[in-house]
Amino acid sequence: MAPGKPGKSTGASENSSVTLFREYLRIDTVHPKPDYDAAVRFLERVGTDLGLACQKVEEHWTYPPFEAVKDSQGNIYARGAQDMKCVSIQYLEAIRRLKAEGKSFARTIHLTFVPDEEVGGHKGMEMFVQRPEFKALNVGFAMDEGLASPSDTFSVFYGEKSPWWIKVKCMGSPGHGSRFISNTAAEKMQKVINSFLAFRESEKQRLKTDSSLTLGDVTSLNMTMLEGGVSFNVVPSEMAASFDIRIPPTVDLKAFEEQVAKWCRGAGDGVTYEFHQKCMDQHITSTDESDPWWKAFSGVCRDMKLQLKLEIFPAATDSRYIRAAGHPAIGFSPMNRTPVLLHDHNEFLNEQVFLRGIEIYARLLSALASVPPLPAEG
Repeated sequence: MAPGKPGKSTGASENSSVTLFREYLRIDTVHPKPDYDAAVRFLERVGTDLGLACQKVEEHWTYPPFEAVKDSQGNIYARGAQDMKCVSIQYLEAIRRLKAEGKSFARTIHLTFVPDEEVGGHKGMEMFVQRPEFKALNVGFAMDEGLASPSDTFSVFYGEKSPWWIKVKCMGSPGHGSRFISNTAAEKMQKVINSFLAFRESEKQRLKTDSSLTLGDVTSLNMTMLEGGVSFNVVPSEMAASFDIRIPPTVDLKAFEEQVAKWCRGAGDGVTYEFHQKCMDQHITSTDESDPWWKAFSGVCRDMKLQLKLEIFPAATDSRYIRAAGHPAIGFSPMNRTPVLLHDHNEFLNEQVFLRGIEIYARLLSALASVPPLPAEG
């Protein structure tokens, strides 16, 4: 029997096991985008054909994170349900509603969809605010994302922390792992880590013991990477630790850096630090009732009986670049009675909360776009 042509099925002439093998091979399970769902469906089909009992053990997500499954309670599960594809569609639907009602305003409403916010916004909003296209928008006020709130209140963010990413390097004496080497990088690194994490614990306890504080009011600090060493039996000459620090606008940034330098000096010679991100902007947006933008925003919330909780955003959003460019900005995602699940497993948003958000945005956009010309605008 003549062999089949390479790459082509030979039909009845091919062993069914080979055909099945080749079918499995055609499923693209290569990283970084492996099609595991197709592989699972294939294996379940073959197993069922053989009369085998199949059991899938899946962790974390109840439903696939990109299928947007809606359960019987109207909860929509998907990555981005809260952060922040919800806001994008709510903005668009609010505009659709206002256009259908024939509304027009003294001010122009611009919608911006800007990439890279999750990785710092350096190739997104940070660059965009410097572009002539942004300056041509003649921005008076901006709204950006906020967070869900598990209570009846709605969180409103008028400022945010300054993110600092610091890498500390410790140089020391190398040697054989069997000896007590003096002045090692590891000993210095231990002192560095102890200093940083002691401060972390003090801020954690301050938040815990003072009920008036929120996460946005204290400095968060986490060690996120630790590097060093080449072999079990070699004492390394260099070690490095990276820290993610988020600093409230109430903190003196110069004094805080001096504290970082002191921690490093205290660990010994050959200890240095470098910044991979160092945001120095500490602008906040006015929430005084005399401010026309806040008066318009808060007025709508009062009319709609929305209870607001004013906070400093605990992480970082594109708002920091807008504020740094001299424009007031408020972070607000209309999601109350919703657990905070951004970047978490089983991220979801209830459809009624989502729809209510469209109505809230429509009212807010109407009020903000009707703010009369301000003296500073000429």
